[in-house]
Amino acid sequence: MIAELKKQMTDYFVGKEEVVDDLLVCMLAGGHVLLEDVPGVGKTTLAKTLAGSVDCDFGRIQFTPDTLPGDVTGTAVYNMKTGDFSYREGAIMHQIILADEINRTSPRTQAALLEAMAEGQVTVDGNVYKLPQPFMVIATQNPVEFLGTYPLPEAQMDRFMMRLSIGYPSEEEELRMASGFIEGRYSKEAGKVCSSSDVLEMQRKVKKVHVSEGLLKYIRNITDLTRREPQFVLGASPRATLFLIEAAQAKAFLDGRDYVKPDDVKSVAVNTLHHRIVLTAEAKMHKTDADKVLMSLVLKAKVPVE
Repeated sequence: MIAELKKQMTDYFVGKEEVVDDLLVCMLAGGHVLLEDVPGVGKTTLAKTLAGSVDCDFGRIQFTPDTLPGDVTGTAVYNMKTGDFSYREGAIMHQIILADEINRTSPRTQAALLEAMAEGQVTVDGNVYKLPQPFMVIATQNPVEFLGTYPLPEAQMDRFMMRLSIGYPSEEEELRMASGFIEGRYSKEAGKVCSSSDVLEMQRKVKKVHVSEGLLKYIRNITDLTRREPQFVLGASPRATLFLIEAAQAKAFLDGRDYVKPDDVKSVAVNTLHHRIVLTAEAKMHKTDADKVLMSLVLKAKVPVE
């Protein structure tokens, strides 16, 4: 099923197979994704293709400065016939949510996503409403546009399992995409490979993937090194440690194994950690590449021998 899902997605989303892998890792681990890239590289297409391939209910929220928290979570509406207030669902009540241009809305509206992303529920007028499962937020933002935007605070960035960048396709991939566009290949919806219940079953299996005691110490050592790194003002949080464990389990499951090995941790470490750290002012002045520093820390951590 995983092989069919990957083939389906790479047929509709041309190029960048590693991005598809990371997106599937986050879905299998029950995490959320922040797609940070310039316009027109396929962020929306990637989210819609995933939702169509796994037969999940898809919802899109186009964030603007006047978007209100009630638009996201829903509101209590007064019913004149009954004299009671009834809950009217917000845009968040879908299984896969595309939070498009999340940094264009106010911090108050951005905060409306915090409870949904962390606990799978929303609270409206004191009443708690559970979100449909599986639930996944795929948020997008443009990293080079700053006019009329509200940068996501560290607390919200920490809710995302991974931050991914798609980048531009190669010449061969872009020409293949152009040919498919002319032929009308991408005008059709992606075929359904599995159901939402299949996704939930796979997520349950991912949680059972074995992680040895040595690997737990290895993962904790990586996050601890980020806290001790002098070029970082802010290191990875304990939540990052847990996300790194879950991402490694999902990566092992994606590769057809029921146990995690160090290579699984290395392959997901940078994308899981780089949006949680903050460079010092001096490091920013010297244009330090945070990803390179992170990779050096991953390589510095002592690999368990088992």
